[in-house]
Amino acid sequence: MTSASQQSKTAADPAVDAELDQLPTTPIAELRKRYRELFRTEPPKAFGPDLLRRSIAHRIQEKAYGGLNASARRLLDQLVKAAMAKPNGRLELPRRIKPGSELVRSWKGKTYRVMVMADGFAYDGEKFASLSEIASEITGTKWNGPRFFGLRSASNKAGSDGG
Repeated sequence: MTSASQQSKTAADPAVDAELDQLPTTPIAELRKRYRELFRTEPPKAFGPDLLRRSIAHRIQEKAYGGLNASARRLLDQLVKAAMAKPNGRLELPRRIKPGSELVRSWKGKTYRVMVMADGFAYDGEKFASLSEIASEITGTKWNGPRFFGLRSASNKAGSDGG
């Protein structure tokens, strides 16, 4: 059951619809003015009418219906940083592991179990901040923890799992 406030947030606002309907016929001078009002900055010189309309429409809807939540913004920030670090590299979305999940890995004939907690990982009665710490503890060498536990694909399959 949804509350009235939830319904009003998701229901179309006639004023928003009316403003969006006007954008396709708005002259570029007015689009630049509206951009300045909404973003409190000059529109980029490279923005033609199409990008101005799209940016303005997005901001109007964002103000009326709400923007991205904090976790989505963080994910986008991570992706931007990764893209800037490796402009031609492959981007991988970070996997979200829910607290309470158990990661299981066999290594040299022995099975290892790690419990995911809200603030880290539990292994062998100890708390760890990262999976890499646990992987190093298990193997005795430096490992990428998410890769060791099968959460991230290896860029090359040359490495051995030791078992």
